[in-house]
Amino acid sequence: MLKTVEMMRMPFVNSRMEELVHELDDRLGRSLNTFVVTANTEIIMHARNDRAYFDNLNAANLVIPDGIGIVIGSKIIGTPIEERLTGFDLMIRLFHLCTEKGYSVYFLGAEPEVIEETVDKVNNRFPSLKVAGYHHGYFDPEDPSVVKEIQSAEPDVILVGLGVPRQEQWIAQHRELFPKGLFIGVGGSFDVLAGKVKRAPVFWQKLNLEWLYRLIQRPSRWKRMTVLPLFLIKAIIARILRKKF
Repeated sequence: MLKTVEMMRMPFVNSRMEELVHELDDRLGRSLNTFVVTANTEIIMHARNDRAYFDNLNAANLVIPDGIGIVIGSKIIGTPIEERLTGFDLMIRLFHLCTEKGYSVYFLGAEPEVIEETVDKVNNRFPSLKVAGYHHGYFDPEDPSVVKEIQSAEPDVILVGLGVPRQEQWIAQHRELFPKGLFIGVGGSFDVLAGKVKRAPVFWQKLNLEWLYRLIQRPSRWKRMTVLPLFLIKAIIARILRKKF
């Protein structure tokens, strides 16, 4: 059982990446239907103002601390999370695991040309990985044909890169239509895999400045980045007032 830390009424996984991958491997081996949320401050603050979305997140089996703001916030309130678990790194670890164990992966999301390039790049890097199929993200979420296509492929892992909040909404709405499957919202990870967006160099990652690197690449994201200081301010106030955060 993975340890958790509660923040914003959500239980965040408080374990090492190795422990998380082991847990997911166990769930895959038992063909369990699993929903993993890769949460950053943008997701949490959105859920704070959207009850339906909050319920979507709380329907997940695991909520992992993807953003550095989550880790900092946990330290502020006195219940530190020991490791940031990024969705991108988890995805790469799952590619290795699926290659080793023979699990199959389905890719859902991004622009048509991006998802095709993503699958090509993944096939080149992981030639033994079983790709169950893929579909771009420009579809009506109520379109049953997409669900039927994924059902017929019977994938073990379904990576959903539809962006926030659509990806979590789609998973929460449709996961019960599948007898098995590890569903994970991966945000813009397909853009990175395809080479459309460059991930921050390791030096920036170690300094926990990936958010700044993304902002430099895409200045139009600045409004979305304002949720980070707001989240931390709320954590500080909760600590001062000794209130539950």
